[in-house]
Amino acid sequence: MEELFKEQKEVIVEPLEGLDQKISTAIEKVKALKEEREQLRQRVEELQRQIQQRDEEIERLRQEKSSVKGQLEELLEVLESIQL
Repeated sequence: MEELFKEQKEVIVEPLEGLDQKISTAIEKVKALKEEREQLRQRVEELQRQIQQRDEEIERLRQEKSSVKGQLEELLEVLESIQL
């Protein structure tokens, strides 16, 4: 009878040890995923900053283009008036 209880204890302990290992593995995976998520969040923020900077540069170039176009039109008008 004593051997019967001993065998049952061993059977119960083994699955619990396996469960403990699975829990430890899951905890490590969660930690790794949290770190990866944080790295990705930081990367997204950096990319958003770069997009904002490029948008600002595009707007600056558009304004500069408009200014140069206006100056060229004025110069053409002056040249036309001189040639008359």
